Amino acid sequence: MSRPLRRREFLARTGAALLGGALAGCSFGGPGRRVAAARVLSLLPPRASTDRITGITVCTRPFRAQGPRLEVEQVLGKTVVHNYGHGGSGWSLSWGSSAMAAERALAGGERQVAVIGCGAIGLTSALLLQRAGARVTIYAKELPPNVRSSLATGLWTPDSRICFEQYATPEFRQLWERMARRSFATYQTLLGLPGAPVEFIDVYFVADSANGARGLPAGDPRPRFADLQRELIDDLIPRSDEFAPGTHPLGARYLRRSALMMFNLPAYTRMLMSDFLAADGRIEIDEFHAPADLVRVREKTLINATGYGARALFDDASVIPIRGQLARMIPQPQVDYGLIYKGVAFVPRRDGLVFQVIGETDYYGFNDETTVPDRAEAELAVNTIAGLFRPTA
Repeated sequence: MSRPLRRREFLARTGAALLGGALAGCSFGGPGRRVAAARVLSLLPPRASTDRITGITVCTRPFRAQGPRLEVEQVLGKTVVHNYGHGGSGWSLSWGSSAMAAERALAGGERQVAVIGCGAIGLTSALLLQRAGARVTIYAKELPPNVRSSLATGLWTPDSRICFEQYATPEFRQLWERMARRSFATYQTLLGLPGAPVEFIDVYFVADSANGARGLPAGDPRPRFADLQRELIDDLIPRSDEFAPGTHPLGARYLRRSALMMFNLPAYTRMLMSDFLAADGRIEIDEFHAPADLVRVREKTLINATGYGARALFDDASVIPIRGQLARMIPQPQVDYGLIYKGVAFVPRRDGLVFQVIGETDYYGFNDETTVPDRAEAELAVNTIAGLFRPTA
């Protein structure tokens, strides 16, 4: 039997990746980039040492070769609107994708709607339904911070493993651009709020040579992931600055600085949950193992926002896991920039420094559903970033 969870109980109980298009092609020089004025860049080193690791978390991103599933299906008398399969772009595309799902859920005139799942897509779907006048109940097995979405890296990467290039048809590109622009516009309204749920940071892409690049090497027969950001929403992205050796404290390396949005997920998720419950939203703790289980849901219209869980719930073998592991470290508020180097990402979130091995291509972690933390991988991530600040011979 499911049970309701109201706002007061939620607050009492709580107490309070990954990267794709933003990383593709890290070569230096070219359009949209500018060489920084001759000056020495100052970067406060993060206190990156393995003894400061406070936790290691692992999640599985729900990738679909064809891109997110945004379809309406009739299941045992229920209208189910699917909204899952966003790869590494769940948080980044959540508002745009959920706006489309909410519109489809309300198209039949229903004003009592259920949302299955309480991650990034589920919460934004529920809030947009409420803003359109619906009464909403979220059904979920787990709540933040115990959902996969809470284990994301936290950068705005709207085309991170969104689909394979071969499926990026003109129709899909138009759909993706609508999702990306709607989400970006919504995030601009959240800047400057207490707790900094969303903020911009500088991220430095570091290479050992001027032509350093990340991506599939020539001749690799595997399908390529779609690279849509620079093609379709380049006007939203500030130009980058380049720093040559001698203009920064990282030795004989080349730096490219870009401004990226970052989500401080504990503060952001708490805000979404509080907003939902404050608008008379209901949460019921429940678990569904097969479509037949949905008959016990009172509402006739549902949004399925179960992410990777849709693979088992709807027997959708098109959902492929992409493993992502974070090494979390004690916060260091004075460090307010990110780094990408040798297949490792460092992000300075407010709840703690985050280190992640992202690999040299987007196939790192592909089709790997293991969720056991790997201490050696965590230490590699931390030591790679720490090594940037060690003196070189």
